[in-house]
Amino acid sequence: MKIKLLAALACSALASAAQAQSSVTLYGTLDTAIGYVSNLPKANGGTGSAFQMINGTLSANSWGLKGTEDLGGGLSAVFRLENGFVLSNGALNNNGREFGRVATVGLASVPLGTVTLGRQFDPLVDLIEPLTEDAIFGSAFATPGDLDNYDESLGVNNAVKYVSPSYAGFQWEGMYALGGVAGSASSGQTYALAAAYANGPLNLAAGYLHANFANDFVLTSSGVSLAPGASAPTTDNPYFSSINRGLFSAKSVSMIRAAASYQLGLFQFGAAYSNVAYGEGSLSADTHFNNATVYVNYKPVPTTTLGVGYNFTKGDGGAQTDATYNQVSLGADYTFSKRTDVYALAAYQKASGRTADGTGGSMAATASIGSYGLDSGKNSETMVLLGVRHQF
Repeated sequence: MKIKLLAALACSALASAAQAQSSVTLYGTLDTAIGYVSNLPKANGGTGSAFQMINGTLSANSWGLKGTEDLGGGLSAVFRLENGFVLSNGALNNNGREFGRVATVGLASVPLGTVTLGRQFDPLVDLIEPLTEDAIFGSAFATPGDLDNYDESLGVNNAVKYVSPSYAGFQWEGMYALGGVAGSASSGQTYALAAAYANGPLNLAAGYLHANFANDFVLTSSGVSLAPGASAPTTDNPYFSSINRGLFSAKSVSMIRAAASYQLGLFQFGAAYSNVAYGEGSLSADTHFNNATVYVNYKPVPTTTLGVGYNFTKGDGGAQTDATYNQVSLGADYTFSKRTDVYALAAYQKASGRTADGTGGSMAATASIGSYGLDSGKNSETMVLLGVRHQF
């Protein structure tokens, strides 16, 4: 009896140890709002206002699995699978991919850092976005048309990413995504590097990304899509708004981004800058967009956050593009618990000047707030949102 009891206890201990060495976590976010949007194009011409259900305003709707296995010696195997979907109708997001947000596997070392392979977000999203207003109030505060991926609209396929440990508040990440095109190593490739520093109330981050497209996109009546028979670039199609859709023939896009935030008592102050450059294409000139953003958040009580932000964007593309965009955003968020909150957002954007039209010419600039893809038929757009978010 003693031998059997000892054997049972030993087996139980081994099972508990094995369970402690590996884990799998289910997580997700559900976020939707009722929204009012002005100046949307009507089917029979002209523009009109609309009330719509708008998804993923503060956070993208998603569910996922992440896990780790302890391999000993401070080394672990890690994985993450994250699905994106439209809450209002249940459809898959990210071009119908089952795990369109993240699908990675890799190795993590406590002293050396983490290497992951698969579809993932670039280092600028990881290190710079947390210092922007997107981390608090999401898409309504993003740059016009989300030109600089402020709102994580773009994922990267075939990517190898390294994340360093934190050294006294300093951390860096590097990524390279393989284009996979025979005979052309650079075709479709993406590479990026970013670094961040945190010291008490001060946070700083900066990074650079370059993606090659090699004219793989075509303009259709419904937007921009991959050309028939073309090899897909590693970075997702960025041409989903009227602000940059006319640049679809660009051979590449580069982004320089920087952000800073400072906590002062109940107030948080932040600023961000980006330069987005589209290489010359068959139907568009070299075009640059400079974006500057400032914001202030105030937390009068622990359950409530109030915020205001301003964004200025200037486009420069020779005779084709000289557009200017000014946007003001307001936000309020109330938390019932650590997992559930309600929010109210408002944004107004005014566009002026001209931008590329996709045929080699130019057209009057029209407004397009954030990453919603709701292009105004005019040079101004107003959006008001009331929503709820639950995280699990």
